[in-house]
Amino acid sequence: MLAGEAVVAIWNGIAPEARDQFYDWHINEYMPERVGIPGFRRGRRYIAADPATHPEFFTLYELDTMEVAKGSDYANRLNDPTPGTVASTSQFRDTFRALSRVLLSEGPGAGGAILTIRLDFPDSALGDVRAAVSASRALPRVTGVHLCQGDAAASAVRTTETKGRTDIQEPPSRFIMVEATDAAALAPVLPASSLPAASAIVRGIYRLEYTRTKTAFAP
Repeated sequence: MLAGEAVVAIWNGIAPEARDQFYDWHINEYMPERVGIPGFRRGRRYIAADPATHPEFFTLYELDTMEVAKGSDYANRLNDPTPGTVASTSQFRDTFRALSRVLLSEGPGAGGAILTIRLDFPDSALGDVRAAVSASRALPRVTGVHLCQGDAAASAVRTTETKGRTDIQEPPSRFIMVEATDAAALAPVLPASSLPAASAIVRGIYRLEYTRTKTAFAP
């Protein structure tokens, strides 16, 4: 299960020339800073497991509640980015960021790979989608299944960190995450034909690169 009632989910690419800088900043500064915010429990970063997955990176922060995502502690960080954050995020490409409530989270723990499915569907289909996501928990080597509802207004708030950026795309209204021991186990999970969708379904399979748990952040 996820470690809280809300998440911040970020899909992004990076300019090739900024790749080394991105890794150094994300591992040593950015994720420690974010997880140091009160109410942030854990951060995980993944990289695309196959050429069809886009954008290349997926980062997931697990929060106590949705109020944390919309609260002043997080907003203060977004409105006072470090020089490293300004430099690195200016090189982001095709960024999707969703502040979201967790509607469903089942399973014994985190896996080494994750499937993300960004999609939209009518509210009348929510019960069917929940059932399909929950049922996928029984598939071989699956360790967790999650369904999240984006907060469009909260996700769309512009801050100092996002000022002037042109890489930011419209966030998904809903998304599914399925965790498993390995990427191969996720290939057959929740095909498009099993999901009612009002818009295009965007699937991506990612491999875990880095996990950061709660620590104090020292600038």
